[in-house]
Amino acid sequence: MPPEPRKQQVFSITSAAESQSADRGRRERRYAISMGIRTLCFVGGVIVLTTVPSPWSAIGWVLFVGAVFLPYTSVVLANAGVRKKGDGPSPFGPESRGQIESATKPPLDRE
Repeated sequence: MPPEPRKQQVFSITSAAESQSADRGRRERRYAISMGIRTLCFVGGVIVLTTVPSPWSAIGWVLFVGAVFLPYTSVVLANAGVRKKGDGPSPFGPESRGQIESATKPPLDRE
């Protein structure tokens, strides 16, 4: 009779967090897109202020303001990339929520 195969304990990875490299890549892409938008704001501001008549020059200034504040918001948003936890049950089972009982119980007064 052949020996019974060993049963291996299988762990679930459904609650695993996103990998660091995937998180970093996602934040880098988001930052690069923000910097691309900033570049477009700056170039658009220059074009609008140099070629468009005076009543529309306010749009150029709005584009410049966007070009000034986008780096700050881009850095804050890129650094705010908190790793998301996965869905599903914990592979370690439910946490026990009971109270710890004392080792010795005080004597009861019986009279």
